[in-house]
Amino acid sequence: MAKNLVIVESPAKAKTIEKYLGRSFKVLASVGHVKDLPSNKLGVDIENGFQPEYITIRGKKKVLDDLKKEAQTAEKIFLAPDPDREGEAIAWHIAGELGKKNMEKIKRVYFNEITKKGIQDGIESPVDINMDMAMAQQSRRVLDRLVGYLVSPLLWKPLKFGLSAGRVQSVALRLICEREEEIEKFKPEEYWTIDGMFLLDNDENRKLKARLEKKDGKKIKVGKKEEADKVLADLKKAAFSVTDVARKTVMQKAPLPFSTSMLQQEASRKLGYSAKRTMMTAQKLYEGMDLGSQGPMGLITYMRTDSVRISDEAAKEAADYIKKEFGSDFLTKGMRKAKEAKVKAQDAHEAIRPTAVERTPQSVEKFLSAEQYKLYKLIWERFVASQMADAEYDQSTITITGGAYEFKAQGKILKFPGFRQLYIEGDEEAQKDAEAILFDIKENTPAKPESFDPKQNFTQPPARYTEASIIKTLEQEGIGRPSTYASIISTIQEREYVEIMEKKLRPTELGRIVNRLLVSNFPSIFEIKFTAGLENDLDKVAEGAVKWDEVLDEFFKSFKPVLAVAEKQFSVNLTLDSDCPKCGGGLVIKYGRNGSFAACSKYPECDFSSDYERQEDGTIKLIEKPKNESTGIVCDKCGKEMVLKKSRFGEMLACSGYPECKNIKQYVRDEEGKVKLVEEMTAEIETPCPKCGGKLAVKKGKRGNFIACSGYPECSFTANITTDAKGNISPEILKVDENVKCEKCGSPMALKKGPRGRFFACTAYPKCKNAKPIQTLEDGTITVKE
Repeated sequence: MAKNLVIVESPAKAKTIEKYLGRSFKVLASVGHVKDLPSNKLGVDIENGFQPEYITIRGKKKVLDDLKKEAQTAEKIFLAPDPDREGEAIAWHIAGELGKKNMEKIKRVYFNEITKKGIQDGIESPVDINMDMAMAQQSRRVLDRLVGYLVSPLLWKPLKFGLSAGRVQSVALRLICEREEEIEKFKPEEYWTIDGMFLLDNDENRKLKARLEKKDGKKIKVGKKEEADKVLADLKKAAFSVTDVARKTVMQKAPLPFSTSMLQQEASRKLGYSAKRTMMTAQKLYEGMDLGSQGPMGLITYMRTDSVRISDEAAKEAADYIKKEFGSDFLTKGMRKAKEAKVKAQDAHEAIRPTAVERTPQSVEKFLSAEQYKLYKLIWERFVASQMADAEYDQSTITITGGAYEFKAQGKILKFPGFRQLYIEGDEEAQKDAEAILFDIKENTPAKPESFDPKQNFTQPPARYTEASIIKTLEQEGIGRPSTYASIISTIQEREYVEIMEKKLRPTELGRIVNRLLVSNFPSIFEIKFTAGLENDLDKVAEGAVKWDEVLDEFFKSFKPVLAVAEKQFSVNLTLDSDCPKCGGGLVIKYGRNGSFAACSKYPECDFSSDYERQEDGTIKLIEKPKNESTGIVCDKCGKEMVLKKSRFGEMLACSGYPECKNIKQYVRDEEGKVKLVEEMTAEIETPCPKCGGKLAVKKGKRGNFIACSGYPECSFTANITTDAKGNISPEILKVDENVKCEKCGSPMALKKGPRGRFFACTAYPKCKNAKPIQTLEDGTITVKE
């Protein structure tokens, strides 16, 4: 029997670690948190120092029982959840569950990398649980519960049940909504640019394009066409020559290795990955990948960090590789240092880097999925490039003067590639070199204008946030931390407050309304500086500088009076700048089962309501509600016509006598678009069973008709009903991603269908009840929604 027990979070990590520790160690996984606040009540004793009421998470009793059983016979117990605040809280909760009799043999260990050396270093350096870090996590959890549990119900009455407000997520939503308002209010201003093509010293081979920059030594602004025409008239009279040539060497610094936010931003720009997808993939690379004969091994260091520093050993390993592959000239001349960030919540860890530079992306590609390989390649190349020399350019700036006007042309030529030999940053501007000037030019060289090209331009509104830019803004403002950026963005999307359109984050109507209500009723609580100040306070708790309950007490002093006012009179100012077309009263935005709509403020005296759409400038345009589509089909229950109606679940065939008659039917459209009842289409299905090759038939179930194999029970194939090109009924054959795994227990996820549509669910149900929304990729594959 094993003498030592090691407890980690992930089953995948447990497998990797057990390989290195040998038979005297037993490695078990807690599968994340084991205790949390209850979901059906506040779970925080506000009157008694904000003490949390922890309960065992549903499904974790057996996990804890197994851990307690192993702990009884173990000589030493090493708690090794992830090396951050969440991990510290998990270790603390597990230690509490193992009981006082085991306390003397419990130690905390940290694995910054899941390699033989990283694991041995951790086991050889055990420490006590860092209660300051655990309390920092606890105070964050309690803060989030206080805001979420007490504020969210206030949204239910004016909007709909189940909406939620998050302490940090609502600030991110506010940023996105305010940016959208800036765009809508933006008034473009006209301006003109004038480029000139100049022939130098009458040499046809020496032509130079330059832009008008100054008049009388001052920056020139050309606002209207009339102004541009006047400038052009002056230019045609002037004689031009080169009046200044400035040459210098400029350096482009090698990039720093990745911190968490830098990785999320770069993966978004270069790979198109969401923050959530990046972190899930990085977690797998950290926990360990099976490398064939080498066995499971962690490929990167811990992926939640604010730090960009690296160990001396890692720097030497990179230097040896660079000298071997590129030569000594490509090696950095000194260690780079980053500017001090506002916060360093996770500075105990190194930057994100490969655990071994010798494991090049090409050498492990066959063991990784496509997305794992791309992310590992990004991390590996970024780290190696960070230890390479700066890129060197020869830059020249040429001034051409004619009368009162000055044109400038600037170009640079790459003299020494340095780190760019391996890596170019994803920021588009970092990849654009100015137009190179390849010939030597001296001052006083005649410059004959061949043509002038005036162009009308308009100032552009601020850009919508991308995932990369919102993460950058959150980090700059001190909102959230490395471990929270991905959840912040995914949460506001899952709540349908924000949607992604053309890779840009845009608030939905629901998101706008929620933000408007929260900001108008809690202006300070969801304010950027206030939220950032709270984050700094939590950092001080982690450092042991302040007590966790003092931070909560200070927060609640400002939160309580605002909450009391909101609970008495929740301000709902959702008026529109339009009058009711029915009675002339004001219009307000309301929210129903099918989303937001405009309604008369004089309801119930006036029952006018209408759908609406938001214009580019943010104004509201009323639109007519779609009429129910006539089908000519008679309801078999009441004799009235069946019509196609729009519902929150999509289009449905229902009786026009609703609500007296609630009959609904399954239908399909033929090749002419005509509606037909499925139950009347009893013709033999031409498509053979894709599972056994037998015949398929329409069958009736609790939720309507479906297609099944006539060979049941030997063949259990079933499918939803669709139509082929000829309008005949056929099975709906879906291309499902079979590689989707449950991130909670590691079991395969399967595509299921419920009352609200399809979703992925864990096959370990009911032991694991994890479920995820779906998305359809470009090739038609159905997979988990990011």
